[in-house]
Amino acid sequence: MKNWKRMLLSLTISVGLLASAVPAMASPQETSVKVNDETVEYTAGAPINDKGTTLVPLRSTLDAMDVKLTTATDDTITAFVNGKTITLKSKLTRINGITYAPIRIVGDATGYEVRWDAAARTVLLVSKGGETETVQTGGRGFMWEVESNGNTVYLVGSMHIADESFYPLRKEFEEAFAEADYLGVEIDISKAADEAQQKIVLDLGSYQDGTTLKDHISSETYAQVGDILKKNGLEANALDTFKPWVVETTLASLKSMKAGYEASSGVDLYFIQKAIERKLPVIELESYESQLGMFNDFSKELQEKTLKATLDNFDVLDDSVNQMAEMWKTGNDGQLLDLTNSFSDDKEYNKAMLTDRNIGMADKIDGYLKNGKGEEYFIVVGAAHYLGDDGIVKLLKDKGYTVVRK
Repeated sequence: MKNWKRMLLSLTISVGLLASAVPAMASPQETSVKVNDETVEYTAGAPINDKGTTLVPLRSTLDAMDVKLTTATDDTITAFVNGKTITLKSKLTRINGITYAPIRIVGDATGYEVRWDAAARTVLLVSKGGETETVQTGGRGFMWEVESNGNTVYLVGSMHIADESFYPLRKEFEEAFAEADYLGVEIDISKAADEAQQKIVLDLGSYQDGTTLKDHISSETYAQVGDILKKNGLEANALDTFKPWVVETTLASLKSMKAGYEASSGVDLYFIQKAIERKLPVIELESYESQLGMFNDFSKELQEKTLKATLDNFDVLDDSVNQMAEMWKTGNDGQLLDLTNSFSDDKEYNKAMLTDRNIGMADKIDGYLKNGKGEEYFIVVGAAHYLGDDGIVKLLKDKGYTVVRK
């Protein structure tokens, strides 16, 4: 496995925390909606993405689904479908006088299967038994179970960037989450746009001493950054105020977004949103400060080495993300282990990104298992944290726990 794939580890482990805090470099194309292969024409409003949730104009969407809207309050929708009245709970949003609702909740409640065509960025609403083009849905993913002292911990491996083809998740995920007393994540990336988090990114990730990017990397690397930015319709100096680790992650995110993968669709954010709906406590195993500090503490040499690898392989990054997405959806443990082991060639990178963090997270999970409160924890962290000699699974086994793949 080539060294350049370490940039993919950044994407699958920690890119979420930068998703809303670094200035947007490019906007993905608009999302469209089809009902049984018929494109919904929105005369007022249009589908939007709000922190990973696709919101659609409610009345126009229901009309296209042959569903009659009866009433809609701030958090309750009543509608008439297939000869019966249904009621669903969902927080509604008013934008420019138009009522919006989450399309997945509306589709599920009215008897439609919700699918995603990543290439066309189209949400497909398919009535049960209806015909439409074949689109892959969902996947196996990665999940383990640990039980001790009356407590249960589910360990879920996340892809921090994903698309709607990852969903719906298999029922074992949803059933375990439904019983959870707590959701545990690396950091709560739903707060990434908060002013306090943005300030941390800007304070750590940008130069405060009057210097710029070109003062800290070679002229060759700086020229490559400018060339890629110009090819993507941006100014060559658009990222001059940022340090190499921010530039690297931003460029990788830009490429993955154009391939249809976004932090807003990541597995961890999916469960964070569901936890917010359920008013389920969200606990963080790490912090914004610790994750950003880790990147910022990389040596000058490692920061440029990683940035250079991203630049040299920029054209093939989307293919590699596609491969990692298939690895997740097939739940291929062997490929995940190979990916994790591929980072051991750089001791500084591997120690910071995996080894030290895995120890800290495993110690917290050990504490959850030992508290004797008869609780269930649903833990979602980057998939690459689990396997290998320094992975969370082995660390828990070394503490005497039985870890079962689900």
